[in-house]
Amino acid sequence: MVALIVATTFLTTMMDNRKLVSNAGELIDLIHEVGFLPLLDSGIPGFSAMELVDEECRYVVYPDGGWDWPLWKWKGSVINEGDCVYGKFFGKKAGFIAMEWWPDFMNLRRANAPSIDEDSIEAAILATLQAHGSLITRELRRACGFTGPKMRSRFDAFVTRLQMSCHIVTQDFVYPRDRHNREYGWGWSLLTTPEALYGREACVCPSTPRESHDKMLAHLRGVLPHATDAQLQRLLKY
Repeated sequence: MVALIVATTFLTTMMDNRKLVSNAGELIDLIHEVGFLPLLDSGIPGFSAMELVDEECRYVVYPDGGWDWPLWKWKGSVINEGDCVYGKFFGKKAGFIAMEWWPDFMNLRRANAPSIDEDSIEAAILATLQAHGSLITRELRRACGFTGPKMRSRFDAFVTRLQMSCHIVTQDFVYPRDRHNREYGWGWSLLTTPEALYGREACVCPSTPRESHDKMLAHLRGVLPHATDAQLQRLLKY
């Protein structure tokens, strides 16, 4: 009940007592209303997909050790059917961006992120991904030669930085299947570049990075009138 009150307070300007999300279609509608939506904790109470879904759609562990998390399972549908971009965009944590805001977000992030040197590991990762079109994370890691002990976390840090700078996005999620051909587990991110997934035209912004910043900040102020500018800036900054 407390989470519902907090969430309603923060989102009242755009949503006026909207009910909590109970399916993937409603989540897609919410993302397009707010523009930017972290999956988990955003640092702004009540403003995350986790906090805005119905209680029955949240993570639960069963007595037999099994689990269910409808919100987690919706991610692929939201990406493929909802005109939404998904990746680690918010403080190195995952979240959604409505496609109509993607050019401005990408414009700002690429302008503010450190440049990628052509001899850097980041450049090599991007070149490998571009050559293949898309790869799940572990395939990309192997293709880039990160196969030694303790290399996984190091590689994941590079990929996260490339997502934060909007050079890599998630195309879908791939799940292993059991002997009955049923999907199981947490799934693997199928990674690609936004240019490959959406086309170069969808990644071009006519605004300056400063104009994109000001436009997104003004929008977020309307969505989250009780959030501080510092909290909103954290959603936008690299």
